[in-house]
Amino acid sequence: MSADVSSVARIVQSVHGRREIPQDPDFQRELSAELKRSYGAGGLVELYGRFSAGDGYVDALMRKAIWQAATRRCGSGLQIGSGAGFKHPETFEIGSGVFIGAQAYIQGRYDGTCVIGDNVWIGPQAFLDARDLVIEDHVGWGPGAKLLGSSHIAIPIDVPIIRTDLEIKPVRIGAWADIGTNATILPGVTIGKGAIVGAGAVVVSDVAPFSVVAGVPAKFLHWRSDSDTTMATS
Repeated sequence: MSADVSSVARIVQSVHGRREIPQDPDFQRELSAELKRSYGAGGLVELYGRFSAGDGYVDALMRKAIWQAATRRCGSGLQIGSGAGFKHPETFEIGSGVFIGAQAYIQGRYDGTCVIGDNVWIGPQAFLDARDLVIEDHVGWGPGAKLLGSSHIAIPIDVPIIRTDLEIKPVRIGAWADIGTNATILPGVTIGKGAIVGAGAVVVSDVAPFSVVAGVPAKFLHWRSDSDTTMATS
């Protein structure tokens, strides 16, 4: 006899969005400071490779401590999933209570800017081209969602595109915004405060605050309201 499985949707409280930001224990802050003193930038990257993929307590602790040592600024309560990676973390400024999911990758640039605000949740397998990026507070970034901050200018046409210069454009993600699973944000785009980007959307132009967009390319659907039934998808 088959089990009686309910098909009715449930509303439950969020976890990351409601959690209090914990203060890091003294020993973790001391460990991070010692790692920063003892290793150069290259040494921290090499050390990170030893702990990047494990799921145990020591691996998770070392990932946090190394990110805190390697970044320009990093708040308390950071969580780093297994396999998460980075490039040029010395340009990162990370707020408190940030979650970075398993196999997510944040690619900075040696002369770039990457600011991630408080209580930001970045899902597994996300990719952020963080050459000129600001993500404000309380943003949800869906699993597999991608952000591109640069593109080749494709000039002159008599050489391979990959050999042409890069144009870096700033990307800004406003506070409270929600970026859906597998969405793609293209260079130069600003996502307004409280906006929702639907799953799989390709965003090629700015998104107004508290609006809902979806599709390829993403198009305006409607404004958010307290009676809105649209669900965010991160």
